Amino acid sequence: MNKRLVAQGRIDTPLGPLTLAATAHGLALAWFDHQAHRSDEVAAPLQPGHELLVRAGREFDEYFAGRRREFGVPLDPAGTDFQQRVWQALLQIPMGRLSTYGEIARQLGQPAAARAVGAAVGRNPIAVIVPCHRVVGRDGSLTGYAAGLPRKQALLLHEAAPPFMDPGAPA
Repeated sequence: MNKRLVAQGRIDTPLGPLTLAATAHGLALAWFDHQAHRSDEVAAPLQPGHELLVRAGREFDEYFAGRRREFGVPLDPAGTDFQQRVWQALLQIPMGRLSTYGEIARQLGQPAAARAVGAAVGRNPIAVIVPCHRVVGRDGSLTGYAAGLPRKQALLLHEAAPPFMDPGAPA
């Protein structure tokens, strides 16, 4: 990571523990245990009471309890310019909706970059909040998820369940 982490902590979720870490400016990572592309070592002091980690933990609790549709904790993930653009595009996918790698590539003005988008999605350091679980294959199939396909399925089912169901969506 190229940003200085100032605090880390762990929280429990219905899908397993998450390691959280923050910079002075925002949440920099939220990793499930055994998630691909994660480091087992986080170079930050253990400070579970840090303001940003407490806020993120509260928002995760509200999300999993069905009381939160959007996260408000400030984010500060480290990544390349292209990865940052992809992660910003992911943040625009509303709960209850899906996108594809190709759609994101087109949105970024790079329609031939679907594979590069897929690589950036896979390197997303902030699980759930930056909703890479809402990206599926061109044919609608559930493609890879760094935290495991069972978690991706569980997140999508959670977001489709009441009270998150979009009342304007066709039945």
